[in-house]
Formats: sequence, C-alpha cells, structure tokens
Amino acid sequence: MEWIDAVGTAHAADGAARIVSLVPSITELLCELGLGPRIVGRTGFCIHPAAQVAAIAKVGGTKDVNLAKIRALAPTHLVVNIDENEKPTVAALAEFVPNIVVTHPLAPRDNLALARLLGGVFRAGDRAEAFCAAFEAEWALLQAAPKGPPRTLLYCIWQDPWMAVSRDTYIANMLAQIGWSVPDLGAARYPRFDWYPGLLAGIDGVLLSSEPYRFTEEHVDALERQIGKPVQLVDGEMMSWYGSRSLAGLRYLRQLAAT
Repeated sequence: MEWIDAVGTAHAADGAARIVSLVPSITELLCELGLGPRIVGRTGFCIHPAAQVAAIAKVGGTKDVNLAKIRALAPTHLVVNIDENEKPTVAALAEFVPNIVVTHPLAPRDNLALARLLGGVFRAGDRAEAFCAAFEAEWALLQAAPKGPPRTLLYCIWQDPWMAVSRDTYIANMLAQIGWSVPDLGAARYPRFDWYPGLLAGIDGVLLSSEPYRFTEEHVDALERQIGKPVQLVDGEMMSWYGSRSLAGLRYLRQLAAT
C-alpha cells in the first residue's frame, strides 16, 4: 500500500526509516506514534517531548537548515511542511535524501489524515488509529460545548512589523470551531498590517499569540490602551501546533469559548 502526502507524492511503508523532521509539531507527533527512536535529526524548535528530543541531533531551524549536518546523518526520510520550511531548502535536501514527506494541515480535522499518513509511511498504524480515536473524542466534546456569539478577532503573530493570520490558515480554522473569525487583510497567508480606524471598526478585539513572537501580558496592556479594544493573550502552541498538541488544542478552544 502507498501513502499520499500533501503534494501528491506516493510513499511506500518503511519500518526501518531514518527520519529527519523539520517541523516541531510533527516531531512531537512522530514521538507520540512511538517513532522517536527512528528520528535522527530535528530542528532546535522541536522541543516536545523534552525527554525524547534531547537525545536527537539538532540540524538548525525550520528555515536555516544545516545541510551538511543532515547529509552526515544519512536519513532515508525528511518530513517537512509547506508553511514552515523553505522550498529551495527542501529542493537542496531532496538531492541526497531519498524520500521527502510533505505535510500541510489547514484545519483541525486534517490531523486525522496527517496521523494516518505518518503512521502508514513509518509502520505505526495502530498508534495512529489510537490518536485518531482520541481526536474524535475531543472533537465531539468541542462540537457539543456551548458557544458564545460570533466575534471577529485579529490574531497577531508578530510586531515590528505587525503581522496576523489570514482566513486560509490552520489557526483561523481552529478559531472558526467556536464561532470566531479573522478579518480579511488581503491575499497573503500571514499579512502585514497597520493599525487604522477602518481596521479597528471591523473587529471586536485582538488575540496576541505567545508564539512565534513572544507576546506577554505587558503587550496586552499596552495595546489595549493604544487601540481601545479588548486584547487577550493566547497560547500559540495550543492554536497552531497540529499533531499531538491538537488534542490539548481542542480542549483549549473549549476554554476560550467559555471566556
């Protein structure tokens, strides 16, 4: 049986793979599937689960990858993500890594296909199905939870320059599960923006993410004074990490809906 990734590439199952993961949330999911011993390289941002990743070689960041280190590790498989990894870097790695598994989950339920893809390719199907069952249970609880009124919220991921998420992102689709939407700021997936009266008139408030920019409660207080709108700090890992963290992410959405 073959398994099809996000760009349509078919992969055969390989139970003896040597894996380099350039995606923090997928590194965590691979460990969840019992594949930690098969991971020979990971980024410095792959920090979960701490006890397992500590023994795995670092190969740079998600974008500033050390090609020589990866070549020396002799991986059979590289796992990447369309949003997180640079296409030229992946092309360079494809010259000496035989199998490139490309991922691109855009909505919470894409985690089911993601787990089954990785479980299938790396012969961890039973673990993948156990994850999917746990996900379905959390999903049912979220769908049954009471929702508040619809809200339009600007979800900020960076400042200097200010950047937000568009509607065509995993984060926006997470928010949609509790009736929250993000404003249309143009075609970019992660658009830059400036604060102006028209923008503020079209939103009910602002969410500041704890990552990739490390927003804090101090930023919340300062921005509330500046724009005169409600501002809330949210856990970026809960909102943007797919894979294993999505289970906690669905629980986190229930908490947000209750506030």
